[in-house]
Formats: sequence, structure tokens, C-alpha cells
Amino acid sequence: MKPFLKLAALSCGLVVPGVALAHSFGRLYNLPVPFWMYLYGAAAALAISFVLIGYFVTVGSAITTKPPRDLRDAGWVRLLRRWRVLPILKALSLLGLLMCLLTGFLGSDNPYFNFSMTFFWIVFVLGFTYLTACIGDLYASINPLKLIAAMLDRVWTGFSRGRYRYPAALSYWPALLFYMAFISIELFAHTKPFSLATILLSYSVLSLAGVWLVGSAVWFRYCEFFSVFLNLIARMAPLDYAPGRLRLRMPFMGLLETRAESYALLLFVLFSLSSTAFDGLRETLPWVQLFWADKLNILTPMLGKPPVYFYVMLRPIYTVYEMACLILSPFLYLAVYLVFIALAKWVTRSSLTLRELALRFGFSLLPIALVYNITHYYTLILTQGTKIIAIVSDPFGMGWNLFGTAHMFRGPILPDMGVVWHTQVGLIVFGHIVSVYLAHVEALRTFETPRKAMLSQLPMLGLMMVFTASGLWILAQPITNGG
Repeated sequence: MKPFLKLAALSCGLVVPGVALAHSFGRLYNLPVPFWMYLYGAAAALAISFVLIGYFVTVGSAITTKPPRDLRDAGWVRLLRRWRVLPILKALSLLGLLMCLLTGFLGSDNPYFNFSMTFFWIVFVLGFTYLTACIGDLYASINPLKLIAAMLDRVWTGFSRGRYRYPAALSYWPALLFYMAFISIELFAHTKPFSLATILLSYSVLSLAGVWLVGSAVWFRYCEFFSVFLNLIARMAPLDYAPGRLRLRMPFMGLLETRAESYALLLFVLFSLSSTAFDGLRETLPWVQLFWADKLNILTPMLGKPPVYFYVMLRPIYTVYEMACLILSPFLYLAVYLVFIALAKWVTRSSLTLRELALRFGFSLLPIALVYNITHYYTLILTQGTKIIAIVSDPFGMGWNLFGTAHMFRGPILPDMGVVWHTQVGLIVFGHIVSVYLAHVEALRTFETPRKAMLSQLPMLGLMMVFTASGLWILAQPITNGG
């Protein structure tokens, strides 16, 4: 049995994606205290915060929150208008998309030296998401696809007016499907500059066709998944920015101003959670062994040997298996979420439907989705994102030095693993505490009495503890001896 275990361990190293090294820098880290102590500490922090929030947050404070402050006439805002910052950002947005296409089709095939890979995957997908969580939905104003549609309107009258009425039943399903396709490409397609440029061009053409069919307003609200995703992230920002509006509000309070409109949007939120968790889970040894060591003894009787002995033959099947797990993950999260919502409905004897309660509390999960994303991926900004300073001087990877920065920040920034781990723990706990607070405020608005509101949140507290424990376990696996 020992030779097989060695072979299985070797196979795990082969099948775990190379990006795992980017998350953990390829180094092991010994936790200063046993892992179970982190779990108990995180659970205790959530329990204490639940009690404190329940005691200090009243019905009055939940319903009459401090109104946002209008910043449109602030001095620094007028200065930004005078400098025409927004038109400059729009031009940079269009230039960014154009450069991704040009460098992808004409530049080096080495993903580490091509502008498109670092700019799109790191600067835009990660960095701009975190920026949006601070400054609001700037993307709604500088979305390059929306800008191209507006330019087409000038030469093609009525282009973005739409030809067909958008079916209400479709809701946010198109955006969710695009989101699932995007994450599948990110995790399984192993894109290079040329393939990324092809995908971006295809998506741009498809989006413009969608604008022509149903209109710009509808397409970018329900179908274009970057617009939907960044709009959700922007609701957590202290700056509430939208065309013609700029307000200062308490962080995360934008999530209390609206609620999920449909199950499709709720699944979109849950997929932002489950896809990040899945990306971390698939880097762990238990996950890899589940298939290749056939822990459930499903394939071994048919093959005669454990699947690891048929690695080359089964590798495509394993990819399909992982993709299926990814696509099903938000529905699994939805089932778990509905169980806890049903418990909340039962203990409060609420007359509201399960669907209504699920949609009301859905946005309280967004802070967890945000901190999950940050804890899993922010180190990529340090290891690869800083290289954009060098890459802008040589975007095609041809040895240029246009701005004199081609030799700057070539090496990755590798922070201390202890700092990384404890930052991750702190962010995970913080995100869950914020979610506990938001869920409690929503409960005070939903249920008749403070007692019922507190009772309703006991199941939700259990859900938060489950998310916290699973999130910390996934984060710990690739960097510790156990993973």
C-alpha cells in the first residue's frame, strides 16, 4: 500500500494547478498554534459579535440609518470635473481593451511578458474589483463595451435602442451563465495571450449583438456579467458613485438599500462565494485524493486499479468532473442557505414565504464573498500584478522600453507567510462579522419584534460559522504540512 500512497501523492502534485504556487508561493508554513484553535477563536468572535450586535443594535437604529452625504458639490469633486478625469478614464478603459486585443493577437505568447494577461487577469479582474469596493460603481461609467455601443449610436441611429422586449423570466440568468463560463475559462482553459484575446473579442461582439437585440440599459443590467458583478461589489463601497450621483455613506450600508430581485441574482451572489471556495478546495490534497485515490471506491472496481494509474487517460474526465462540480456549487450553496432560512422561518413562525426571506437576506452574504476573494487572490497582485509597471514599457514582449520602466519590479514581492495567513484569518472573521450585522439589521426590519429578529439570526449565525470554518480550512490546506 505504501508504494501506491507515494504514487498518489506524486499524482496530486501533477494535477493541482500551477496557480496554487501563486496563492501560497510554493512554501509551507507552520501555524504558530494548532488549527483547531483558530476555528474556536473565529467561532467565539462570531458568537460574541452576535451577542453585542443583538444588544446594541435596536429597531430604531436599524430603520433610521444615517442618510448618505451628497458630495457632488465638494471642492475635490469640482476639481476632478475641471481636470476632466472621467473622460480620461473612459479613454483609458477603451485603450485597455484595445491593448488586450492587440497584444494578445500580435504580442509574445509568453503569458508573463504579455500585457494582456497581467492587465486583464490581475489589474482588472482583481485590482479593479477591490477598487470598486472602495469607490463605487465607476465601471458603469467607463465600461468599454458600453462606450463602444454609445459610439455606434452616433453612426448607426438607434443601435442601442433594442429591437425586442427582454423576457422578464430571463432575469439575471444570462449574467449567471456568462459568469459560470468566465470562471470555467479562468480555472480550466489555461489561457494564453492569443486565446484570451479571442475570448475577449468574441465576448465583445456578443455583447454588442445583445445591445442591438434588447437595448443597452437592459443588456448591461441583466446580461453583461462584469456590470452585474461590479455593481454588487459597489454596494459595499463607502462612496456611492453612479452617473449623476456621488454620495458618502457607511461602508456596506448600500447592501441594506436594496435586496435580491430573483433567485437568479441570489445564485449569482452564491456563485461568487462558491466559485472562490471551489478554486481553493481543488488545491487541497483531500480533494485531489477523492478522485485519484478513489476514496469512495467508485472507479477502482471498474478499472481494476485506482484511477491514479490511468492518469493520462482520465485527465480529461477529471477536468469535466471538476467543471461539473463548479457549475453545481452555487446550487449546493443555495440548498444549504435555504435550509438555514427555513429554520429561521420556523423559529419565528413568519408568514413570509421562504423565497421572500431568502431574497431579503441574500445580500448579507456579499461581504463574505468579497473577503473570500481578497484572501484567496490578493497575493497575486504582489507576485504578478506589480509587474505591470515593467510590462507597460514592453507590452508586446519584444524587448522594448517605451517609458523606461521595463526593468522595474520584475521580481515578485513575497510577503512573510505568517503575515499572509493572519491577514487572511482577520479578513475572513471581519467579513463574517459584517454579514452577521447586516443580517441582524435586515431581521429587525423584517420581523415584528426584536425577540423574533434575534431568534431568526440563530440559524444564520450557524451558517456563518459553517462558512468561517470551511473558509479557514481551505485557506490553510495549501500552505501547511497537512495540505
